[in-house]
Formats: sequence, structure tokens, C-alpha cells
Amino acid sequence: MPSIGRSCHELRIPDENRTWRIVYFLDTVAIVILEVFAKTTNQTPQATIDVCKARLKHYKSI
Repeated sequence: MPSIGRSCHELRIPDENRTWRIVYFLDTVAIVILEVFAKTTNQTPQATIDVCKARLKHYKSI
């Protein structure tokens, strides 16, 4: 997901009643789960993108 950062991706998991999304970051030593949410619209909510960016920034700072 370029809107969050390089090496960020979205995994889509269809369930019986909804579709789940897992936003993750691929690092050289880890896979970092940034957010898991049920997608209800065509576009990823801006609040979710902001949370993912903040978590990615925190991960990269440690």
C-alpha cells in the first residue's frame, strides 16, 4: 500500500459476512502487522491509514 509506505501490503480475507483486511509491513527480519479491520467501503478509511503510518513510524524508530 503505497499510501502508507514502501513494503506495506494489504491481505484480503473473505469471511461469510464481511471481508477482513490485514495491513502489514515486510521488513528484512520481521513481518509487522499494522492493522486488522473489516472493510465496509470501497476505500480504506483515512483514520486507518493514519494509524498504520503512525505504527510504521514507531516501528522504524526502535
